[in-house]
Amino acid sequence: MTTTPKTDVVCLGESMVTFLPSRPGPLADVPSFRRAIGGAESNVACALARAGYRTRWVSRVGADGFGDHLLRTIAAHGVDTTAVERDPDRPTGIYFRTDGERATGPTAPDGTAAPDGTAATDSTDGIGSREGAGTTDPANGSAPTDGAPGTHLPATPPGRGAVSEVVYYRAGSAASAMSPATVPAEALRTGRVLHLTGITAALSADCLALLRALTTDRPAVRDGAAPGPLVSFDVNYRVSLWRTAPEPGAGVLLELARHSDIVFVGEDEAAAAWGVTGGPDAVRAALPEPAVLVVKQGSAGATAYVGDSGPVFAPALRVDVVSPIGAGDAFAAGFLAGTLRGLPVRERLRHGHLLAAAALTDAGDLAAPPAREAADRLVALDEGDWGRLRLGPGWTSAPPHGPAPADAGPPAPRTGRTEPEVPSA
Repeated sequence: MTTTPKTDVVCLGESMVTFLPSRPGPLADVPSFRRAIGGAESNVACALARAGYRTRWVSRVGADGFGDHLLRTIAAHGVDTTAVERDPDRPTGIYFRTDGERATGPTAPDGTAAPDGTAATDSTDGIGSREGAGTTDPANGSAPTDGAPGTHLPATPPGRGAVSEVVYYRAGSAASAMSPATVPAEALRTGRVLHLTGITAALSADCLALLRALTTDRPAVRDGAAPGPLVSFDVNYRVSLWRTAPEPGAGVLLELARHSDIVFVGEDEAAAAWGVTGGPDAVRAALPEPAVLVVKQGSAGATAYVGDSGPVFAPALRVDVVSPIGAGDAFAAGFLAGTLRGLPVRERLRHGHLLAAAALTDAGDLAAPPAREAADRLVALDEGDWGRLRLGPGWTSAPPHGPAPADAGPPAPRTGRTEPEVPSA
């Protein structure tokens, strides 16, 4: 006997309270900060909830005021937080940051590119804009969570690509105590999709054991047993975070990705973590196992592979960027929303681009998405009209007009490896 999932997407991971500067400049010169929240998985949950989907965030927070703030803020976006545990002995993580990009590759002491030539900034963990005012390739995947506990990440000197200065206080946080023993399995199996990221795996040995239990060690579906949710995994490679992790990050992330159903990874992440270069096809060759692989290509766009079918590419939108924070998480949310609706792959990618554009053009912590009907009309644009779109601040409340979306009809038959079916609502 099967049970109908009560939730569309369950997201598991740490969220922290972040303090944003009241003015530009190094942290030493900032007189005051604005409190916000940061967490890749909760960002996805909030974005989907605001788009009308039933979401749940599963985590652990301290029995402190910062934990109270996280729970209130995330629940206010419509996310179910009833499965979040309060830890009386460990604190909620916090961090301070300045504006700019987060670092992915090894950095020199001044925050510039390391001597080995690895780029100091990660511009493709989200989906970048094209030719937007004030943009170079700006999209981060989430509020930056790449620092090791207590780590100070330096800012880039003037004249170089802006790398944010970040100080983390997350050592021994409540979320780092997540494990198969402390996170109830039933809370994670209530959704049609379970969304995870590589950030969680780096927090502690217990967290890594939990992610392995949810991916690598998933029990096979037996005859008559209810299938579990599809597992969505965003690689979210954070170089500094893995420096103090229980195992080397490259191998762990590859293992987890290979045992997931839907995988998101940036071209630059694949190069930095696994040495994979040569474009999306090379990434797919290195990751043939996931039924769905989305390779994010920054300002160019994103390419998706579904089953044994060939690549599907959707170019990014031209966006006037206000803030790069959260664009990659919004993109993942948009793609998952399209997956839940059973849309064609190109439309899923375009919905991802639209939610990323909403995040990029909003200065707030979590941007309001466009109405579904308006998004569907934009997604239905032909290639020329899509390429001519330019979105700026406030566009979600008065989106450009597009044609009425056509009925997609039944999906084309597939041969060979196929995309797994999303559990019905």
